[in-house]
Amino acid sequence: MEKTVYIRLRHRIQVYPNEVITIDKIALVVGDKELTEKIKRIFIHKIQPSDKNMVVIDVMHVLKEIHKFDHQIDTQTIGAAQTIVEILYDKKKFSPLLFCVVWILLFIGAGLAIMNFHEDVSMQAVHQKIYKMVTGKSNDYPLLLQIPYSLGLGIGMVLFFNHLFKKKINEEPSPLEVEIFNYQLDLDQYVAMNENKENLNEVDDNR
Repeated sequence: MEKTVYIRLRHRIQVYPNEVITIDKIALVVGDKELTEKIKRIFIHKIQPSDKNMVVIDVMHVLKEIHKFDHQIDTQTIGAAQTIVEILYDKKKFSPLLFCVVWILLFIGAGLAIMNFHEDVSMQAVHQKIYKMVTGKSNDYPLLLQIPYSLGLGIGMVLFFNHLFKKKINEEPSPLEVEIFNYQLDLDQYVAMNENKENLNEVDDNR
């Protein structure tokens, strides 16, 4: 029987407390059907309270468990060297009062930021000059320009972030989503490197 299997670790998975992690949850396994079915059921880790929010499972640990099962298996690894396991705990109950307070603070803060920016660049004076250039008349409150500008500012923000409440305008990711994605990649890389550092320290202490 062919004993070569190919394993590709998933980048990130989500589990719940006390859940048992087997190879099929953290990796894609390709090879002989009967053999891969056995490998997928191999125990890797059980979530414990000491794991807190995240666990990093290294490919070397996976290979070690496979070789314990059958040392004659030729295991070929592809892709990532670690899997980030995120532990999902029960979320706290939604508080409408807290939501309203946060929403009001963000609304006021965003409004103040926009007004301070306009004050810094003398936006009102610019509108007054444009109005005078177009109409030939002076007007301290050129609403003909200010109202469309205000509407355009709001519409521009919606188009920029590609969201209208929870609905996306198109499938293209917004700049905010791209930044969150890059932040998540950096966070996962930090967690993986920090976990490897702790494991190396434990090995040195055991020596």
